[in-house]
Amino acid sequence: MRFVARLFVIAWTVLRYGLDDLALSGFRRRRFVWLRRAFTVGRNWEAPRGVRLRMALEHLGPIFVKFGQVLSTRRDLLPADIVAELSRLQDRVPPFPAEVSRALVEKAFGSRVEDLFASFDVEPVASASIAQVHFATLKDGREVAVKVLRPGMLDIIDDDLALLRVFARWIERLSADGRRLKPREVVAEFDTYLHDELDLVREAANAAQLRRNMDGLGLVLVPEMIWSLCSSEVIVMERMKGVPISQLERLQSAGIDIPKLARDGVTIFFTQVFRDGFFHADMHPGNIQVSIEPATFGRYVALDFGIMGTLTEVDKDYLAQNFIAFFQRDYKRVAELHIESGWVPPQTRVDELESAVRTVCEPHFDRPLKDISLGQVLMRLFQTSRRFNVEIQPQLVLLQKTLLNVEGLGRQLDPELDLWATAKPFLERWMNEQVGWRALLNSLKKEAPRYAQLMPALPRLVHDALKLQVAPERERDLALLLHEQRRTNRMLQALLWVLAGGVAGVVLTLLAQRYLHMY
Repeated sequence: MRFVARLFVIAWTVLRYGLDDLALSGFRRRRFVWLRRAFTVGRNWEAPRGVRLRMALEHLGPIFVKFGQVLSTRRDLLPADIVAELSRLQDRVPPFPAEVSRALVEKAFGSRVEDLFASFDVEPVASASIAQVHFATLKDGREVAVKVLRPGMLDIIDDDLALLRVFARWIERLSADGRRLKPREVVAEFDTYLHDELDLVREAANAAQLRRNMDGLGLVLVPEMIWSLCSSEVIVMERMKGVPISQLERLQSAGIDIPKLARDGVTIFFTQVFRDGFFHADMHPGNIQVSIEPATFGRYVALDFGIMGTLTEVDKDYLAQNFIAFFQRDYKRVAELHIESGWVPPQTRVDELESAVRTVCEPHFDRPLKDISLGQVLMRLFQTSRRFNVEIQPQLVLLQKTLLNVEGLGRQLDPELDLWATAKPFLERWMNEQVGWRALLNSLKKEAPRYAQLMPALPRLVHDALKLQVAPERERDLALLLHEQRRTNRMLQALLWVLAGGVAGVVLTLLAQRYLHMY
């Protein structure tokens, strides 16, 4: 009955905001055209389709808001107007009662809140769809933030995901455009994101890894996790003090160098992507603050580590080579990289793909560099690549979404920010470290411990491998072969001795003749 009631609410919301018209507009079959006309009789909507979709998702609740946020990253699949509206979705969720939050903390750690903390603020400082945050003070005086998972989230998520899977199957069966959008894959991606966020220990581990990576950079602060007070439903971390990055006037009045802050943001992003291959993938203004404390003045403060992106060495090399090729306008190399990576069918013609890439990129290079949007270029490339059946990798879609966030944030801080000029030296330096003798030396240093373990055992490993490859019935043949080889070796040795003796005799004879001739 709960499933049926939820389905009824969703159906009513679809009709209220005209999402049925939006869905049926993608069908080209005649019966669907007539169905659309019948459903729209006496109904009209002044708001654009993207606005109606955003309002409907907000009405359906936090899980659908999260789904809309994930959809906003799929700029390779959705129209630009819908993506722009979905990007405006925010987690505006009322907090759950203070007594519930206290009960969850006590259940997670098996102790009373008074025994765990010297003080605990019952009023949350932040409330989102997955969790809410309270400030507290430990018994040793350290100020901390306590993140508590919303109760009953797993059941709610599983119910809504079951409905979304049903909708995805219907869309794939009824619409060719729907199949191109890969709705089931999008729902599966959403499923992964949500279940990752439901495990707060995973978020704590992400924060710890990012903190280690950023430790020597001196540009960003990441809260330290209190591991003795971390569970899958509650985590306790160092309290971070900063000014939200969206409050520019307050930052300027505090004396923050805003243009430098914009450049530092680009440096942090490219360091995480190309040096570490591990980057914060949810960098909207709500998760970023700036420290105005004397000891850490002007540094970024990163929050909320539920969604992190990862890149392999192959991904990083592919991206860096693409960016360098863009900077040099080497569109043929960009096309070749797509084919070499296997993201397009091997029979794709390089000249056709090169022409398509040139069509996307060349208009941007005729403008001043500061006016070029790297994120928009990447988005246009993804859209163009559909014609060549390019398989867009999920980790790169997440990277593109983060790049757009970083670029938008940077231009908000400094409208004159030249993202290309800021990124190019970093990428060129990174590429120089990946090729040539320095890269070879670094690779040898990294692999040296493994070589040291393998070298003494190498003869035995080779012998064992050869022994395994020889079938029992061939062991006799191998023994005969070894016997003949030894005979041949002895004959060669004897022949060499004879030749050596002959050469020595000739040399001695010549020396004797020369000696007698002298006397």
